[in-house]
Amino acid sequence: MANLLLSVLGVFAEFERALSLERQREGIAVAKQRGIYTGRKPVLTPDQTTRLRERVAAGERKADLAREYGISRETVYSYLRAETAANCGAGASPAYLRASQ
Repeated sequence: MANLLLSVLGVFAEFERALSLERQREGIAVAKQRGIYTGRKPVLTPDQTTRLRERVAAGERKADLAREYGISRETVYSYLRAETAANCGAGASPAYLRASQ
């Protein structure tokens, strides 16, 4: 009997969690339409981003750069991917991609 009660409570908890997540997604979608929800602000300034890309192209280790700038390695890669995405239309291949191949 207790097992059945716990199962029923678990089902209700899952249902409430699903409703909560759905309301959250709807709220975020509305905020994005209104221009309020734009995501996290960039950690690095445009000048720092340019310098980071130059230093990666020069062969510096990404882990060392991440430590210096106070960001994670994944964030370093995110900044590099953003540059790659911007250059894809131009057909350019950044030096750090050519060096790693």
